[in-house]
Amino acid sequence: MPAASAPGAIFTKGCLALVAGAGLAGAAGVALAAVAAHKIDSPSLATAAFMLMIHAAALVAIAALAALLPNRGFVPVGTLMLAAVCLFSGDVALHATTGQHIFPFAAPTGGSLTIISWILVAGCAAAAILRFPR
Repeated sequence: MPAASAPGAIFTKGCLALVAGAGLAGAAGVALAAVAAHKIDSPSLATAAFMLMIHAAALVAIAALAALLPNRGFVPVGTLMLAAVCLFSGDVALHATTGQHIFPFAAPTGGSLTIISWILVAGCAAAAILRFPR
């Protein structure tokens, strides 16, 4: 029987950094959800919280794919997704709490980049299918 590899041997620093970012985004989402539920009655704030939490879970899955299918672009695409959803949610939350924006069109920019990142995830998966057709 072959010796087992060390735990986490397939996870690169990029994969683990993506999971760490996902953890922070998820925590921020839960905190925003609490504020939306108990302090500021704002559907926008609840949307920002939801976006952070749902994308945090997706980023953990993307990191797992990156570990299983190395060098397929999942880590850079996941990094784009993390930055994009944080830009979107951060701007929406800032506007809901202070009336200010990070910069003009920050939320639409973050939202558009989030959509693009999902398309790129599909592209990474399609590339993996073509490399491993079985």
